Amino acid sequence: MTIQTLVNTSSAAWEGWNNLGYQARTRILRHWTDQLAAECRAMVEYQCRQAEEHVAPTLLMPGPTGETNELYCAGRGSFVVTADNETPLVAFFGQLAAALVTGNTVFVCLPADYPVKAKDVAVQLEQSGCAGGVITAIDNDQLADLVSHPAVAGVAYAGKLSTTQALGRQLAARDGLLAQLISETDTEQLPVIGSPTYSLRFVTERTRTINITAVGGNATLLELGSGEEH
Repeated sequence: MTIQTLVNTSSAAWEGWNNLGYQARTRILRHWTDQLAAECRAMVEYQCRQAEEHVAPTLLMPGPTGETNELYCAGRGSFVVTADNETPLVAFFGQLAAALVTGNTVFVCLPADYPVKAKDVAVQLEQSGCAGGVITAIDNDQLADLVSHPAVAGVAYAGKLSTTQALGRQLAARDGLLAQLISETDTEQLPVIGSPTYSLRFVTERTRTINITAVGGNATLLELGSGEEH
C-alpha cells in the first residue's frame, strides 16, 4: 500500500472517529485495556480521565449581540506514534491512548524487536470497536515518508534525545502546515506523558457560533479551528 493510500485511508476515518465523542472513544479504549497488563491498563485509564477533565468539556461564551459561542477541542488529524526498542510499554500505550481518546487517527510504527507488534495492537483496537483506518500499523521503512507527508498532523515519540532532534528537523523541513512533535525522552519517570495536561498537545481549539437572534433561529454561522495547541 502506498504512503498516499495510507494517508487517504486514515484521513477518511478521522472525521467519524473525531465526531464519535469522548465518552464513546473512552468506552472503546477501556474495553481494549482488558487485554493489557495492569500497568499499561492503568496508564490508558489515566489518559482517558485526564482527557475527560481537560479536553472533553465544551465552554459556553454568550456573545454581546445574543449569539452563543461554544469553545471546544477536537483532534488534529492523523498522528504517527512511535518508540525506541528500549521504550517501556507503559510509555507507548500512554502516547497511543492520548492520541486516540482526543479524536486523532494513528499510524503506529514500532521496532521489529519491540515487546508488542504494531499489527497486533491495531487488530486489538479494531476488535474493541475502532473503525477501520482509525489505527494503522506501518513498517519502519515507511516511517520517514509518513513523517514528511504534509497531511500528517504530528508525531508522538518516546525514546532517545537524538531521535527527537532528528524528527524535529524532519518536521521542520516539511511543506505545508506546521506539525506537532510530542516527545518523551525520560522514559523512566515519564514527566511529559504523565502530565495531567498531556492530552492537550493532541488537540486544537474550535469555536462554534450560533446566532439565536437570526431569522429561523439557531443558525450555526461559523465554526473555526485555531490550528494551534490549546
